[in-house]
Amino acid sequence: MNPHPLQQREQDLIQLYIYCQLGMTPKQFYTKWQVNHEEMAQICDRSLSTVRRWFARGKNYRRPMPADLRHLALMNFLLEHFEEIPQELLQNLCFPDESRDGFIDIFEDK
Repeated sequence: MNPHPLQQREQDLIQLYIYCQLGMTPKQFYTKWQVNHEEMAQICDRSLSTVRRWFARGKNYRRPMPADLRHLALMNFLLEHFEEIPQELLQNLCFPDESRDGFIDIFEDK
């Protein structure tokens, strides 16, 4: 399979993504949504101990990585705009290879 050539539109989209300021701190997410540390760890694909360190004080504190802030911001966006996102688009985002292992039908009421 040959890679798709990038046209100007695609290059512009890449630039937009590179400079996108998408980010949300764990504290902001935790304050906004009723989640526990274990759920936050799953969202960010981190260990529970890592997430606990984000909320620790002193020498045990660990700053979240930029990828963690992006995961939380994206999850926040999905939670806020779920009803507006077409089912097919959300399925393509979450299951790009069409595998549906572990799929929960969240669209039955949509």
